Amino acid sequence: MPKQPLKLLTAPPIALLALILFAPAAARAFEPVFLPQLDAAPASAEFRIDGSLDEPGWRDAARTDRFVERRPGENVEPQVRTEAMLTYDQDNIYVAFVCDDDPAAVRATMCQRDLFDGDDCVGLLLDTFGDASWAYEFFVNPYGIQMDLMWTNVQGEDRGFDLVWHSAAALTETGYVVEMAIPLAGIRFPDRETQAWRIDFQRNHPRDSFRQYSWAAYDRNEQCMPCQWGTVTGIAGIRPGRGLEILPSYIGYQTGGIRDAGDPDSGIDDQDVRGEMSLGAKVSVSSDVTFEATLNPDFSQIEADADQIDVNTTIVQRFPERRPFFQEGNDLFRTPFNSFYTRMVSDPELAVKGTARWDRTSFAYMLARDEHSPYIIPTEERTYRPSVSLGRSTVNILRGLQSMGGNSQAGFMITDRRYDEGGSGTIFSADAIIRLSPSYNWVAQVVHSHTEEPEGVAISAGETFDDGAHTVDLDGESYNGTAFITELRRRTRHWNFTIDYNELTPDYRTQTGYDPWTDQKNSFVWTNYNFYPGSGIFERITPSLFGDGRWNYDGRRKWMHGSAAVNGRLRWAQTEIALDYDFGSETWFGTDFDDIWDVSLYVATRPSAMIRFTAFLRTGRSPAIFTQDEGDEDAVSLSLDFKPFDRLVIEPTFDYIRSDHAETGELLFKQTITRARIRYQVNPRLSVRLVVQHNDSVSPLYRELAQTGDFPYHMAFGRKWELDPLITYRINPFSVFYLGSTHDWRDFNAAFPDRSSLFRVTDRQFFTKIQYLFQI
Repeated sequence: MPKQPLKLLTAPPIALLALILFAPAAARAFEPVFLPQLDAAPASAEFRIDGSLDEPGWRDAARTDRFVERRPGENVEPQVRTEAMLTYDQDNIYVAFVCDDDPAAVRATMCQRDLFDGDDCVGLLLDTFGDASWAYEFFVNPYGIQMDLMWTNVQGEDRGFDLVWHSAAALTETGYVVEMAIPLAGIRFPDRETQAWRIDFQRNHPRDSFRQYSWAAYDRNEQCMPCQWGTVTGIAGIRPGRGLEILPSYIGYQTGGIRDAGDPDSGIDDQDVRGEMSLGAKVSVSSDVTFEATLNPDFSQIEADADQIDVNTTIVQRFPERRPFFQEGNDLFRTPFNSFYTRMVSDPELAVKGTARWDRTSFAYMLARDEHSPYIIPTEERTYRPSVSLGRSTVNILRGLQSMGGNSQAGFMITDRRYDEGGSGTIFSADAIIRLSPSYNWVAQVVHSHTEEPEGVAISAGETFDDGAHTVDLDGESYNGTAFITELRRRTRHWNFTIDYNELTPDYRTQTGYDPWTDQKNSFVWTNYNFYPGSGIFERITPSLFGDGRWNYDGRRKWMHGSAAVNGRLRWAQTEIALDYDFGSETWFGTDFDDIWDVSLYVATRPSAMIRFTAFLRTGRSPAIFTQDEGDEDAVSLSLDFKPFDRLVIEPTFDYIRSDHAETGELLFKQTITRARIRYQVNPRLSVRLVVQHNDSVSPLYRELAQTGDFPYHMAFGRKWELDPLITYRINPFSVFYLGSTHDWRDFNAAFPDRSSLFRVTDRQFFTKIQYLFQI
C-alpha cells in the first residue's frame, strides 16, 4: 500500500496559516508569574460544601491554573495540573481546588484536624491587612481534614491557632477536589468598602520529593513570604464580622494519689468524684476589635506533655501551649525574647483578653487571676523553683504593635504579676523587626524588669547572685534588671547568615516569660551556603558553620562552641540527611571542661505513604554537670510514623542518653524515654487514642541521696510508666466531648540496683469533659 501524503502538505492555506500563527504559542516555554492578580466576583448562588463542585456559584468564581513548582524546583512547571477558584458572599470566602493526579498515588490520612503530616493537601494563604506581619493559613487534605495555622514574622507558623470553618473533599477518577468556606466573622480585615488582600494558593504534592506548587512565583532572594503573594481584588461590600460566641463546658473527674510517697504499700487515696462548670465568651465588636473572657476555665490538658531528656540539665523545661483561650491574638504577644510565656499563667480562675487591629496598628490586653502561681528564679547556671505554691496572683499583659509596611514592625509590651501574699514582677519591653532589603532584616528588643520578691520562702541556703548583692531565697528584696537582643539576618537563594548578640543582667527576672538563665552575654554567628545540583541523587547540599560564646557580667567565659555541618536533601523518599561536628569548652559551677566535642548524624526519610522514620545519633565528650565530671556521652533519638491504613497511625519514639566517666568508665548518668502514641479515627468526628510512656533515669548521685533518705528518688527519677487512653468526639475545634483517664506507676526500688522492681500506682485520674460552642 502506498504511503498517505502528510496532511500538512494537503491542508488548505487557511489551516496552514493557523498552524504558523498558533504553533509558536503551543510551543511557548512555561513562564512563572510574580505577584499575580485575581479579580473576584460575588457568588450568584448559594453553596453546599460537599466536595462535588456542582453548585452554580462556582460558574462565576475567579479561577486560575497558573501554578509553579516553588520547591524543590525553582518556579518551574509543575508535574500535575492544579486549578483554584475563589468567590465570596456576605458570609464567607469560598475557595475550591481541582487537583489532577493518579488517584491511586494520592496520600491522605483520616485523622483529627491539624494532625495530618506528609499528606497531599491544598491551602489558602491570606494576609488581609497586607502588611506582611501576620497571616492566616488554611489547608485541607483529600479526605477534607482541616489544618489551620497563624504565621507571624517573629516566629513563623503556629499550629495552635484554631478557627471554625468548613471544608469537604473527594477523590475523583482524575485526582481529587477540595472545597472551603472561610467565615468572614472569624477573620480580621480592614473596615473598607473594597478589599485588596494578599493571597496565595498552595498545593503539596509529596512523592519521592516533597513538591510544593503555588499560584505566586517566589524569589529565593526575598525572605518575606507574604510580600511575594498575589493580590485578590474585587471583594466589595462585605462588612467586618460581629457576633457573640459562648463556650460553656463541664468536666467531671475523680483523682487519686498514693497516701505516703515513702511507703509503696500505703495504697491510693481516691478523692470524691467532682464536677466543675466553666464558661467562656467572645464578642466580636467588629472585625477590628474582639473581647474574650473565661470564668473558672478548665485549663487541664487532654494529653500530658511528652517527657524530655532532663537528667543532665539545670533549667526548667519549656512545653508547647495547647489551651484554646490563648489562641485569639496569640501572634501579637510574640517577641524575640519569650517575654510572655502563656504557660506561666497556670490555673486561672478568671481570664479576660481584648485584641484590636486598625490597619497598621494593633493592641492586645490580657488580665488573669491565677490560683496556683508559678515562680522561677533564673541564675547564671541554673533555674530554681520554690517547693511550695506562692498562692494566688494577678497577671496583666499589654501589647502594642505598629506595622511599618513591607514586613517591618515595632512594638512594646508591659507585663505585671502581683502575688496576693506579697511580691511582684514587672517588665517594660520595646522590640522591632526592620526590613532593610529583600535579603536582610534586623531584629532587636530591649527589656527592663523590676522585681519585688515575696518574703519567707527558702530556696537555697546561702546561694547568692549579682556578686553577692542578692540571695536566691525569696526574702523581700527589690531590684531592677535589663535584657537586650540584636540580630542581623540574611536570607537568599545561596548564602545565608545570622549574627546575634544578647545579654541579660544578673538581676533580670520575669514572672510572665521564659528566660531560664541570667547573668550572661551571648554572641553567635551562623552561616550556610546552598548548592542546587541540576541532576543526581541530591536536590540540595548545604554546608554550614556555627560559633557561639557566653560570658558572665564579671567577664568570665562560660562557654565557647564551634561546629561544621553539611545537610543534604535527596531526590529519593523525601530523605534528608545531616552530619555535624561540634567542639568547644564549658565552665560549670567553677569546673572547666576544655575538651568538649561530639559528632552527630541525622536522617529523616518517608519511603512510602505508610512509613516515616527519623534517627538522630550523637557521640562525644560532654560535662556531667551535677557530678562535675567529664564523660563520654552517647545519645540516640528515634521516631517512627507508621500508618498501616488510612485511619490508624502508630507513632513510637525512643530517646536515650548515657554518660560514662572519661577516665574510669564509671556510669555518670543515663536516661531512656520510650513513648508510643496510637491513634485510630473511626470517622471524621470520632477517634480513639492511647499514649504509653516509660521513663527510666539513672544517676548514682541521686541514688546515693535516695538511699540515705535525703529525698524520694522514685518520685523524680527512677523508672516510671504512664498510660493515657482517650475517646474524642469533635464537631469543630471548640465543640468536643472527651472521655479518658491517666495512670502513673513508679518503681520504689529504682534507687537500689540490687533489688527487684517494685512498681506501684502513684497517681491516676478518670475524667469526662463536654464543651460546645454557640455562635450568635
